[in-house]
Amino acid sequence: MALGSAWKRMSWLYYQYLLITALYMLEPWERTVFNSMLVSIVGMALYTGYVFMPQHIMAILHYFEIVQ
Repeated sequence: MALGSAWKRMSWLYYQYLLITALYMLEPWERTVFNSMLVSIVGMALYTGYVFMPQHIMAILHYFEIVQ
């Protein structure tokens, strides 16, 4: 019962995503290309933030002499 409810909720959210981004007008292969590019860009942004943000935060803290 819970699995069916979760599946229904996920399909509703996916449908909302298609409507908001106007992807429902694209063909399936175009939608796949768009979603693949979106996932790869978000993944690269998260990875870059994970790797470089600590260095930048430490540089800012050293600049304002919060951390010695």
